[in-house]
Amino acid sequence: MITWQARYDEAGMNGLVDEPRSGRPRMIDHRKIVSETLMPAPKKLGVTHWSTRLLADRLKISNSTVAEAWREYGVQPWRSETFKFSTDPELVTKVTDIVGLHLKPMENAIALCVDEKWQIQALDRTAPTLPMQIGIPERQTHNYVRNGTTTLFAALEIATGKVTGICRTRHRHQEFLVFLKHVARAYPDQELHLVMDNYATHKKQEVWEWLAAKPRIHVHFTLTSASWMNLVEVWFGIIERQAIHRGTFLNVRELTAQIRDFINGWNPRAQPFIWRKTAEQILAEADRRKTSRTPH
Repeated sequence: MITWQARYDEAGMNGLVDEPRSGRPRMIDHRKIVSETLMPAPKKLGVTHWSTRLLADRLKISNSTVAEAWREYGVQPWRSETFKFSTDPELVTKVTDIVGLHLKPMENAIALCVDEKWQIQALDRTAPTLPMQIGIPERQTHNYVRNGTTTLFAALEIATGKVTGICRTRHRHQEFLVFLKHVARAYPDQELHLVMDNYATHKKQEVWEWLAAKPRIHVHFTLTSASWMNLVEVWFGIIERQAIHRGTFLNVRELTAQIRDFINGWNPRAQPFIWRKTAEQILAEADRRKTSRTPH
C-alpha cells in the first residue's frame, strides 16, 4: 500500500499503471495464438479442432500459454453448437403474427401455447436413491427399469404462465383432439388463440373439422424448425428438470400423478414468460445470421 501511495504521489494516475516486468518476454503474441486457433488444423493431424497441446506443439510454446490466450479471448475450440434456419415461405408473416400475440395481448381473448411432450418414461432405479447431505449431492444408481411411458399434452396461457394439461398413453391426432376439447371446456366463454407447431397430428382432417366448427378458436402455426416460438417448450424443460428427471416411478400411474401434482403446484405461483424481442429484431437477426454463413 505504501508503494502504491508513493507512486501516486510521484506520478499521479500514471503511476498506478503497471510498469514493464522483468523476466522472459512472450515468444508469441496472444493474438497470433488465437488467429492460428481459428484456422482449421492440418489434415494430417486427423482432428476436427485444436487442443492446447496440439497447437502448442505446432507453435513451439507451452500448452499453458495457449490456454491463457484462449481464456483471454474467450475462444473454446472444444465446444460446438447447432443451428437451423427455417425455410418456411411464410416466415415474415408467422413471426409477426406470433410475436404480436406476446407483445400485444388481445382484450377479451386468451392466447395459449399448445404442444405435447411425448415418450415420458416412468423409470425406477435398481437401488434406493441416497438423499442429499451437506457437501454430498443426491445420488442415484445408473441402472434403471422402464415401467412404461406417457404423453403430456399442455397449453400454457401466455398472459399468466398458467398451464392446462392432461396425460395420455399415446400421441395420435385422436388424443390431441381430446386435449383440444379439454382446453375448450377449461375456457368455455373466451375467444381462444392457439399457438402450435407443424406436427402432423395437429393438421389431421378430423382435427381441422372440429376446429372449423368452433369459430371462437383460432390457430397460429409457428415457423417450421422453430420450436423456440412456442413457449410451452420452455415449460416442458422446467417440468423435466424439476419433477421428472430425478423421479423414480414404479408405474405410469405414479408418473402421471407426479405431473398432475407439479401442474397443481405450478399454477398458483405461475408468472408469465417475458418475450423481449420484436418481430423486426428477430427478422433482422435471422437475416444477419443467414448472411454471415453465406459463402462469398
